[in-house]
Amino acid sequence: MKYQWKQRIRYSEVDGERKLTVPNLVNYFQDCSTFQSEELGVGCEYMEEHQKAWVLSFWQIVIERRPKLGEEVTVETFATGFDGLYGTRNFVMTDAKGSKIAYAYSIWVFMDLKKGRPVRPQPQEIAGYGTEEPLPMEYAGRKIPLPKERKQGEPFPVRRHQIDTNHHVNNSQYVQMALEFLPDDLQIAQLRVEYKKAAVLGDMIYPKLSKEADRIIVELCDEQAKPYAVLEFKEEI
Repeated sequence: MKYQWKQRIRYSEVDGERKLTVPNLVNYFQDCSTFQSEELGVGCEYMEEHQKAWVLSFWQIVIERRPKLGEEVTVETFATGFDGLYGTRNFVMTDAKGSKIAYAYSIWVFMDLKKGRPVRPQPQEIAGYGTEEPLPMEYAGRKIPLPKERKQGEPFPVRRHQIDTNHHVNNSQYVQMALEFLPDDLQIAQLRVEYKKAAVLGDMIYPKLSKEADRIIVELCDEQAKPYAVLEFKEEI
């Protein structure tokens, strides 16, 4: 079942060029899937009561352009499959004329928060979503290859405002962290994020940065150099 959400780009969501920021684009996508879950009765309250959660494992987001302040957009999402512990989902953002602005592929893992491990969702927890045909796009692999040479950045702590309802760092906040290490003029055409483990309040983030001809990689690691998230940014795809 496809789910749509219409909105105007707000002042609080744009950058100095009056364009939607990339972290807020991520927010639009994840908010859309959250609204669908809420309407189906398997949203935050249900998940908290049953100590379960859909945890994002991987993003691939393609950006045709970033919409401007006040622009009307429609965000659409739909599940494309459920396989054991995993679910896959597409997202599309279109403008008022129906032209595609950005789109994404995502992989989610269903977690038992009490046991701290993945579990199969119950039939009633996924039945309402249905499944649709995957969005026609060039799908990249979920594993982001890492260069051998990486530059260590200055460590920083997780802040309170970065925590979400699962008491972990929110998905979009890892993107915001990584952007601090990118050139200001970088025009991001594709973003991939591989989520490894959840950072929580009080954790220290140890960033690593590497650049290649066609991509920039930011690793956000713990003090043992194990990544919380690996992010890949490309200007062209």
